[in-house]
Amino acid sequence: MSRKVLVTGGAGYIGSHTCLELLKAGDEVVVVDNLCNSSEESLRRVDDLAGRGVEFHRVDLCDAGELEAVFEAHDFDAVVHFAGLKAVGESCEMPLRYYENNLTGTIELLQAMDRHECRDLVFSSSATVYGDPDSVPIAETAALHTTNPYGRTKYFIEEMMRDLCLADDRWRCLLLRYFNPIGAHESGRIGEDPQGIPNNLMPYVMQTAVGLRDEVVVFGDDYDTPDGTGVRDYIHVVDLALGHLAALDHLPDARGCAAINLGTGQGYSVLEMIAAAEKAAGRKIAYRIGPRRPGDIATCYADASLAASKLGWKAERGLEEMCADAWRWQSANPKGYSK
Repeated sequence: MSRKVLVTGGAGYIGSHTCLELLKAGDEVVVVDNLCNSSEESLRRVDDLAGRGVEFHRVDLCDAGELEAVFEAHDFDAVVHFAGLKAVGESCEMPLRYYENNLTGTIELLQAMDRHECRDLVFSSSATVYGDPDSVPIAETAALHTTNPYGRTKYFIEEMMRDLCLADDRWRCLLLRYFNPIGAHESGRIGEDPQGIPNNLMPYVMQTAVGLRDEVVVFGDDYDTPDGTGVRDYIHVVDLALGHLAALDHLPDARGCAAINLGTGQGYSVLEMIAAAEKAAGRKIAYRIGPRRPGDIATCYADASLAASKLGWKAERGLEEMCADAWRWQSANPKGYSK
């Protein structure tokens, strides 16, 4: 049976891929996005790929009046909440902007959902809530101690949702803590298009490979890892999108609030990722070693067993496919969605 799903931040990288998978599954999709770090062109391409469209509203979640109008016009079965500022480094420079945008926007969303009796929610959380982990792989039971304001906004929102579910047992919330999404849709039509200088590794690597940037700066080579560079769990964005569909499928049987990791369980270093990108692009990618970046940690990868047992989900796409799809997107769209 099809659902009507509100997707906040649906024009963004992970949001657009999730919208496509929802449409392919037969769901009806309504998107709200303020386009501060995304492009409406992504949704036009989603419509083309799916053969049918999403309904788009340019709305900032902090604008309670505009958000209320969207809820007045629809009877939503569930919400997938991606909208939020997301750069670790930027959050360290502008913490108040992150707290105001991410927390206020979520509060307005939750209040609108409650007024309209839509209490099924899948939240885009992050592995940053674990901070510098005591051990790896990281299970959902690990201690939460974030190391940057971005991660703390995710942690505070998780706490809000826990409190909400404790206060009212009609709420069902799944907190998806995902690791490092990369790659793109296999068509090369939609992918990651960061505004300005990328904050994440792979778009920077791919922009360097395509000639938009001179070199990749590797932030630190003195971590306690095999080659001294940071190790992360990279997950294909389509696998991640499918994880949100699995979460939506599980919500009717869920109770209260639960956190679930979405990752591969495999860690790769920065230098390993550059080497894999070179193979995908068929060319050398210049890089230099720079100082460590504030808020970064040495190693982070998932224990994804709970997602397998609870949601029946696991990542299927490997590193070679992730890099090949990322390169197909970047080489076909060297400047992203801009003409």
